[in-house]
Amino acid sequence: MGEVKLIATPRSFPCARIEWALRLKGVKYEYIEEDLANKSPLLIQSNPVHKKVPVILHNGKSIAESLIILEYIDETWKENPLLPQDPYERALARFWARFIDEKCVIAIWEATVIQGEEKGKAVEAALESVAFLENHIQGKKFFGGEKIGYLDIVAGWITHWLNVLEELGDIEILNAEKFPSLNEWKQNFIQTSPVKDCIPPREKVVDYFSFGINYMRSLAANKE
Repeated sequence: MGEVKLIATPRSFPCARIEWALRLKGVKYEYIEEDLANKSPLLIQSNPVHKKVPVILHNGKSIAESLIILEYIDETWKENPLLPQDPYERALARFWARFIDEKCVIAIWEATVIQGEEKGKAVEAALESVAFLENHIQGKKFFGGEKIGYLDIVAGWITHWLNVLEELGDIEILNAEKFPSLNEWKQNFIQTSPVKDCIPPREKVVDYFSFGINYMRSLAANKE
């Protein structure tokens, strides 16, 4: 199916999504590690609008944004389908994927960054968003059923990156008593190859998030 290159950083969970998908599909690829502090001409040329990772290059053509890349991978390499085959189930998976990125990720990030009187409200909002995922995963091994699928890959950041955000933000989100099904899913997901082969060292994720959190807090302080 041609040459595949992945422009990414190992600390980023959107980038991890693409590695998981490619490996689950058995697609060989070249990993090009990007220095986000000194963005390469290749990245800027491949994603001139946002200048962000991940980006894949397939036969010289670039595709950006992790959710779009996942669908491209699934449509290009038919083996081991990620999205459900039923149109309704496929639409639901897309809905929940957007919910995760537009609600859960943002709510948890805000709960991590915010300090002071508003922090409690931010944590409540984060817990409310995660509760929807808890209800959706109940009674299932994976969001995709008995094997990892599209939505599992999208939610996969919960298994490793969330714990770092909890530590840095002095918050608790994925409490085992409140969210038993998500915690069981987390163990099933993170122990599955090739997922466990693409988990970055914790200290690198801590450094990655620490910079962003300190930057956002400094902006908030300057507005006061």
